[in-house]
Amino acid sequence: MPKPSPWLNANQTPKPNPQASFVEYLRWLRFPHEEATKDGKKLELLQKALDSDYSRHLNRLTQRTRQLVKPDGQILELTCPWRIRVGGILGPEDILLPAFDALGIPFIPSSSLRGVARSQAIREIMRKQSISWTEAEKQIAPYFGDLEAKEEKDRCGKVIFFDAYPLPIVKIGKKNLALKSKGEKAIGGLSLDMANSIWTWQGNELGYKPNPNPFFSLKQATFVIGLRPRSGCDAQTLSQVKKWLEKGLAESGVGSQLNSGYGRLIKDVNDSKIAGEFFRVEFELEGQLIHGQQIFKDWKYKEKKQKWQPETKAEAEVRPTAFKSMLRYWFRTFALGKLSSKEVKKWEAKLFGAIDPQTLGWLRCYILDGEVERKEAGRSNDNYGLQSGILVLAYTSTMPEDKKKAVAKLIKHITWLMFHLGGVGQGARRPNYSRKNREKPPWWRGSTLISLSEEEFWEIPEKLKDFQKKFHFHLIAFYKALKNLTESNFILHKYRRAKEQTNSRENVDVNWSEAVDVNCRIVLCCGQPRNKKPYALAVLHSKNFKINGDYDPMLCGRVKPEPPFPSPVWIANLEKVGENEEDYQIVTIFGVREEPRSDFLQKLKEGTNKGHCLSLFPLPKPKK
Repeated sequence: MPKPSPWLNANQTPKPNPQASFVEYLRWLRFPHEEATKDGKKLELLQKALDSDYSRHLNRLTQRTRQLVKPDGQILELTCPWRIRVGGILGPEDILLPAFDALGIPFIPSSSLRGVARSQAIREIMRKQSISWTEAEKQIAPYFGDLEAKEEKDRCGKVIFFDAYPLPIVKIGKKNLALKSKGEKAIGGLSLDMANSIWTWQGNELGYKPNPNPFFSLKQATFVIGLRPRSGCDAQTLSQVKKWLEKGLAESGVGSQLNSGYGRLIKDVNDSKIAGEFFRVEFELEGQLIHGQQIFKDWKYKEKKQKWQPETKAEAEVRPTAFKSMLRYWFRTFALGKLSSKEVKKWEAKLFGAIDPQTLGWLRCYILDGEVERKEAGRSNDNYGLQSGILVLAYTSTMPEDKKKAVAKLIKHITWLMFHLGGVGQGARRPNYSRKNREKPPWWRGSTLISLSEEEFWEIPEKLKDFQKKFHFHLIAFYKALKNLTESNFILHKYRRAKEQTNSRENVDVNWSEAVDVNCRIVLCCGQPRNKKPYALAVLHSKNFKINGDYDPMLCGRVKPEPPFPSPVWIANLEKVGENEEDYQIVTIFGVREEPRSDFLQKLKEGTNKGHCLSLFPLPKPKK
């Protein structure tokens, strides 16, 4: 069986020109959908497209912009500290493509830039004068034009916006740097990216199905943006439009996925000021890490399956999308214990945004100073990952003033809960643990999220009873903020049943709901670790809970056979806390009333050190 090829005619492999755009490569992606190897072929060809050298095109296009704005125009050079994706269409095999010109070069259309400046101007005037959007639109007519303006001179915009192209860049170490000299290979920031919609609302019910989808975005690109005055435009008008544009690109950004860290363009990449910021925390993430795109390595033939499979390597990246998704998950999970799924869906969209109906959302998530490194673990090739950075949470421009306090309080406390209930990225439902007794890698699994902040808000008490009180404090504060925000009348110590329980293995789709409801328990426990695993994880992986020598899917989830479903058990590890400086685990169990989850909870309690199993949820009933 011949090795798979991404080209239409594998016997005549094309040799694209080194300066061919990514669009030229995509012409070869017209293979049938039913092919078993189509995903691997798509990934291989997308990576080949990144080998193009755009330096000549980009130098010419950015120089053209500089020439066109002369003699009295303005040039802005702004950098995207992370990623940006503007406009675009669905390409072959449903690949999301960025906006590109006639030569297939990615760019920001002038209309998008004008829209950013115009929106920023309207918002500023609305805020300063406390007027409506429609009234503010009339006031910006002398700058941007309005066909219905009273005066004829205001019916046409005073400033010409040019399409913005990225400077050629080269990858040096871990960072992309703007290319200032000729002769070096450059890609203009084009990079493989990944979207993975795991949870989707289907009506008022949640569906679970991982769906990784590679696409192109631009990473750490520096854009040359040109503005030129029209006839009748004075220097003051041009300067004001430039200020609006620069501020709009820094505060709101341009393109899609703006609430997930995309699209922000700033002068100084070291500037840590974030517009609308209300909360930040420095963190470390240990274990399997957050990953973006898969890097294609080669094709490997599987003798047993008699088929070719792509060999890939995950690329670790500190992605704000992962943190935002996890905040969304825990908000939904706790809210479902108090509100109907219809209400939760509505407020989740308001806070975090949604595609259907299209909603911007009130919360924006950024990562500053994101770093990825490998850590030696005392054995040849036995490394684990470490990611670090600063998580910054901010309001968007759509955030209502009267909701800010309630939203800030709700998000701060759900962020604290997120840090103490599990990890982020791959293996988030398990703490980082060693598998050194295995013959083959990976020798490390799981994910442990740690706050590095020294503020009292993040301190972990030494006594377990005090930690229990602190957990209850944050949970109660979250519920009160949720009640205030949604104007609901739920009772603090009473919980809904998010989904009816049915007997396990017959109907896995409705066996449990991922909700902190009447069928959920969260406990803090401590016991003897086994086989390099924390106590709670060792119990979960013990022979007591295996079926035919393998993990029980009703405790550990499954990928195959269809349908896949995640584990109903989350385990987070608190290292060296408590009176004896022991490791403690926080264990969340969904659907705990049914076997084998009820048995797992009982085994946890039986094996703990005396007095070292405390209930964190449900909240204790108030004393009469």
